Amino acid sequence: MARNDVNGKVVLIAGGAKNLGGLLSRNFAAKGAKVAIHYNSDNTKAEAEKTLADIINAGGEAFLFQADLTDVKNITKFFDATIEKFGGIDIAINTVGKVLKKPFADTTEEEYDSMNDINAKVAYFFIQEAGKKLNNNGKINTIVTSLLAAFTGYYSTYAGAKAPVEHFTRAASKEFGSRGISVTAVAPGPMDTPFFYGQESDDAVAYHKQASDLGGLTDIKDIAPLVEFLVTDGWWVTGQTIFANGGYTTR
Repeated sequence: MARNDVNGKVVLIAGGAKNLGGLLSRNFAAKGAKVAIHYNSDNTKAEAEKTLADIINAGGEAFLFQADLTDVKNITKFFDATIEKFGGIDIAINTVGKVLKKPFADTTEEEYDSMNDINAKVAYFFIQEAGKKLNNNGKINTIVTSLLAAFTGYYSTYAGAKAPVEHFTRAASKEFGSRGISVTAVAPGPMDTPFFYGQESDDAVAYHKQASDLGGLTDIKDIAPLVEFLVTDGWWVTGQTIFANGGYTTR
């Protein structure tokens, strides 16, 4: 089987119901992969069911798993349910994240803990579980943010909690490499999805749109092919965070 052939392979996607995760779920299913789709809460249930229905109606194979992954045992349950359903896992992708735009001085301890749990803790234990459960020559990818390369205020807990994932990626690539497992992260610019708009003023949206060299916000259709490449033909790239933002930041 060619490296870029995902037909018959099993792809597990945390946050796979909507936005970038939903697009990845549909794309992998269209190429013949079996897809395990995680979503967090009832707020996302309708979108998760729509993504699943689209895949099934197109002749694909997938299932849904709902859980709060900040409870680490649910990460284990997600991987185990996927193995029970499909017999193994070849590719694990984590798109889970939460953004908070707030002045440093106004951020509460509760907000800090929540941001760290969702953006760093989930990422760490997702990679850990993938390292334990993936088939040999498997692939792991995490979505982070181009704000890791930005010199800006107001996103201290978001970029700060995503920043450790760069080192998680490096460390895991060293430890899992002997099994042929590559580990990467992708750092998009601000993406044109509801995830972005919730905390931004009209002025901030206008700024972000003009800040990239290529113009406009990042389109999920420009990020999905990069993720798909890294977990197939691009497997030789490992331990790296790839910034894909149209020139929004310097790396």
